[in-house]
Amino acid sequence: MKIAIGNDHAGVDLKHKIVEFLRKKGHEVTNVGTDTLDSVDYPDIAKEVAEKVLSGEAKYGVLICGTGIGISISANKVKGIRAALVHNEFTARLSRLHNDANVIALGARVLGDELAAMCVDTFINTEFEGGRHARRVGKIEEEK
Repeated sequence: MKIAIGNDHAGVDLKHKIVEFLRKKGHEVTNVGTDTLDSVDYPDIAKEVAEKVLSGEAKYGVLICGTGIGISISANKVKGIRAALVHNEFTARLSRLHNDANVIALGARVLGDELAAMCVDTFINTEFEGGRHARRVGKIEEEK
């Protein structure tokens, strides 16, 4: 599976661990985040990952900043992106099952490495349930 991953300076270490985890599982990972601790603007990274998901270059996106909040807000400004900030495997699973999220956002200062990897694994391996949830996702996608 093709996955785009992006991060700001706060997410460098966690990003490297997630990339290694995904590659060991056989996934193709495109890194669009920073690899240094120099300050960068997470909205730019969120947009780049979002564009890769929307274009089909990646099936899913993974975004990482200090808390996951700012980068998820930024990604959700891109039409067609449903970025879910998750804190555990339950929220990762439900973000796919009920919300058909196509981007997962993680907080590097909030989650431990192992939990973050399990959240990503759960996210990419959970299928959208559809049904009554499809109607709701459709409403999310409507222009206001």
